[in-house]
Amino acid sequence: MAETLGSSDSIYHRLFAHPEMVADLLDHFLEPDALAELELSGMRRHNSKFTARRGGERRRADLVWEIPLRGGGSLFVLLILEFQSLIDEWMALRLDVYTGLLYQQLVDERGLKAEQGLPPVLPIVLYNGSSRWNAASTLRDLIRLPDSSPLWKYQPEMRYYIIDEGRVSEERLMHVPSLVAILFRMEHPGDPNAMMRAAQDVSTWFRTHPDGPPVKRLFRELLMTGLARLKLPDPLPPIPEDLQEMVNMLATHFEQWSNELERKGHQKGRQEANVEILLQLLQERFGVLPDSVRQQVNAAGLEDLTAWLGRLFKADSLQSIFK
Repeated sequence: MAETLGSSDSIYHRLFAHPEMVADLLDHFLEPDALAELELSGMRRHNSKFTARRGGERRRADLVWEIPLRGGGSLFVLLILEFQSLIDEWMALRLDVYTGLLYQQLVDERGLKAEQGLPPVLPIVLYNGSSRWNAASTLRDLIRLPDSSPLWKYQPEMRYYIIDEGRVSEERLMHVPSLVAILFRMEHPGDPNAMMRAAQDVSTWFRTHPDGPPVKRLFRELLMTGLARLKLPDPLPPIPEDLQEMVNMLATHFEQWSNELERKGHQKGRQEANVEILLQLLQERFGVLPDSVRQQVNAAGLEDLTAWLGRLFKADSLQSIFK
């Protein structure tokens, strides 16, 4: 695709800079008991100026929102947007550091006194990776100390709430009246048809919610990145700037693209099967194969593989097969 695409992490930061998107996320994906404590309509962005060192670099905490509590006071939500290809095994420690820095900032800027205490925090990790999140969710899980030790009472505690997008099925998400749910479906489509359904639903959502958050353009960018991942046949027709027009254009061409992708998938499956069969038969016929032969077979196209299989039983040497 000729059009320049924004990275998903950049788009997510811009999406969740809008209070409506954060409220949507919490309203549909936070535990109901915790949600009942919050007054989402009064949330406001907190300017977090603190940074924490990670991997030799200094990194700012992603997003911090201050939300009124129904019983009085405020809660600070630390929203960490995680897009690493590798799961951060030290997330609980990282959030413990962020929380301490946030508290220090609040004490300094708001002149908090010890008798006033500290406001509660809610650390949330929104993870969009392909593998399922399996890192420790509490800091104590990372501390090597027997459960029976009297030292446990002196160890720090930190627990975060994980929202793993890929763990939520499309079937469940389709029944959630939420723009964030459509976002998750766009980011983790099971197949091209699922991506098309999500694209049509996001277009309908903006058409029926004219007073919604001003993020239509960002969803168009996300749809572009999703299409790039699908590796649709090139060249594509010009992509309209308007989201609705873009979805209409995609619907017009989608059946053709879907058939082309299915054809390529079948061809790839046949090719992989022929590679496996040819290597097995070559080894049975000629013994241990040189690495150069394995590399040549693995790199071959379907036409060459078919020709080599046809020569296999008449050949008296490996060289005569690959002539």
